[in-house]
Amino acid sequence: MDLDVLVEGVRQGRPRAVARLITLVENGSPVLREISAELVRLCAARPERARIIGLTGSPGVGKSTSTAMLVRTFRERGRKVGVLAVDPSSPFTGGALLGDRVRMQDHATDSGVFIRSMASRGHLGGLSWAAPQALRVLEAAGCEVILVETVGVGQAEVDIASLADSTIVLLAPGMGDGVQAAKAGILEIADVFVVNKADRDGTQATIRELRNMLALVERAWRPPIVPTVAYRGEGGEDVADALDAHLAHLEESGELERRRRARARDEIEAVALAALRSRFAHLHGDRRLDALAARVLAAELDPYAAADELLASLG
Repeated sequence: MDLDVLVEGVRQGRPRAVARLITLVENGSPVLREISAELVRLCAARPERARIIGLTGSPGVGKSTSTAMLVRTFRERGRKVGVLAVDPSSPFTGGALLGDRVRMQDHATDSGVFIRSMASRGHLGGLSWAAPQALRVLEAAGCEVILVETVGVGQAEVDIASLADSTIVLLAPGMGDGVQAAKAGILEIADVFVVNKADRDGTQATIRELRNMLALVERAWRPPIVPTVAYRGEGGEDVADALDAHLAHLEESGELERRRRARARDEIEAVALAALRSRFAHLHGDRRLDALAARVLAAELDPYAAADELLASLG
């Protein structure tokens, strides 16, 4: 498909064009640079930036069901919603396993909702490496709220905090999530805690444990704790209200601008490092690298000095 036609389709919010452009982004298309420039142009023409909300938590806490509940809540408030559900990768094709989209079929026919699964492809931060550009596609397509659901957070998988304006951390009673939260540094990344499956025994104990842990942390924003029963749609309005309160706090404190600037900085750095890695990939068998390796082996040069010489030769 012609790129101009594709971009125009995204501007008009056509689902097939949005899906096709995200696929090009995810596959690292040769025209990715041109795509990025067009997306920035489209986003600049929007009256306001899209609001990005991340959802993370241990497997089994109900992330997909909670995402579907929030989609319904924001749609009832008249917002166009995009969902980026980062699924585990298939060991055979490398594609997403699509479990999250299966759980969100209630919204499949809603023209005001776009749901896309992306494979993590082994990325350990709980997100796909292409997620920032995919978010820009959804924003360019007119999505006002974008929900990003991660694979499932562990002790190091907290990338979502650097990608979202607000981060929801989901827990469930009886899963030992309180201890996991302390281990994983979740207290630092959560802007809203959601205790899902609140119809189970142990809900109040989980909420109490979270409050005790939060009391030990000094933060300008005290994350609210919201109980929900997502499969019944209970608590969606409360979560949305908590997110609105957090957004107001970000705007008043100037933190929203700081977060978004840091996000742009991280994206620039990632693009630059990818370009640098690409240039280094062509050095295998290069005489300059071989000559420097020989000098390091002969103890004529240390590896840091050799690296400096190599970078200087690359310009």
